[in-house]
Amino acid sequence: MLGDTIDAVVPRDAAAERVARERLDRMTKPPGSLGVLEDVAAQLAGIAGSCPAPLPVPAVVAVFAADHGVHAQGVTPWPQEVTAQMVANFLAGGAVVNAFAAELGAEVVVVDVGVAATLDPADGLMDRKVRPGTADLAEGPAMTLDEARQAVEAGIEVATRLATASPCLITGDMGIANTTASAALVCAFTGAAPAAATGRGTGVDDPTLARKVEVVTRAVGRVPTRPSTPAAALAVLAEVGGLEHAALAGFIIAAAAARVPVLLDGAIAGSAALVAAGLCPTALEYALAGHTSVEPGHTIALQSLGLRPLLGLDLRLGEGTGALLALPLVASAARALRDVATFDSAGVTEKG
Repeated sequence: MLGDTIDAVVPRDAAAERVARERLDRMTKPPGSLGVLEDVAAQLAGIAGSCPAPLPVPAVVAVFAADHGVHAQGVTPWPQEVTAQMVANFLAGGAVVNAFAAELGAEVVVVDVGVAATLDPADGLMDRKVRPGTADLAEGPAMTLDEARQAVEAGIEVATRLATASPCLITGDMGIANTTASAALVCAFTGAAPAAATGRGTGVDDPTLARKVEVVTRAVGRVPTRPSTPAAALAVLAEVGGLEHAALAGFIIAAAAARVPVLLDGAIAGSAALVAAGLCPTALEYALAGHTSVEPGHTIALQSLGLRPLLGLDLRLGEGTGALLALPLVASAARALRDVATFDSAGVTEKG
């Protein structure tokens, strides 16, 4: 499944982007006056292969949930059972992601790819569990190569299914201790120093942060930095990543294969996007960065990927919340390209 999906990813349609740029310049506004939103509008046209592009609503956010063996290293004060408890909260509609999604008319689905608990079947829950949490990445590989591939393909399957009904996919995540794995991935894929890429996550104190940095340093020391082949990228993912990171990487690649824009959330999505780029660089042509998190590794990841975040609100929640807040900007860019009159059609005189 992974190989076939990668083979299905093609570059954005350059001709459609040119048509979009030309239309943007003819619209009843000064050329370039919508700034970054003009880049977004053109990117959406290239993704769709048509100008104007379809509006990216109603969107759907997939919250991939998994646990992490590195929790045993004391990298967070939150107990591991919070992951399963938050899954129940998502399904009951009580989390921040649910509130933001309701405001925007977006759907929320939760995908269990590795929660360390048995979850009862429920509406809105997709069971794609590969294993009940990763092994401790501080002590050895977080998962096997086969498990990493299974988790990537779970994300592919979910995105492929959701893309048939939604014009925009949004990444979400939940997993206590997942910022530790994210920092390790950022270091491995960019060469960043652990002290520079490792943040406070849920707000840990100085001793816990120092412990996180030490754990990330130990883990990254086992892998080659900047893996240059898809096989090497998968190996790094298996060694220091999380099951939700793997699934999100597959989700991003499958969105590209389906020619649907994928709106990335924060630190977890950023590190997963590095994995996706390692597996299929062209897939990132279909991604938009919703925001930049206060987690330092997220900024490093976005810079490495060449993605400009649409918002900077000092968020550090995850769940897909920051990406959801950026959705109206993406939708507005698409609507402007579709609905705003041109100078000639509106009978407005252009500047001399």
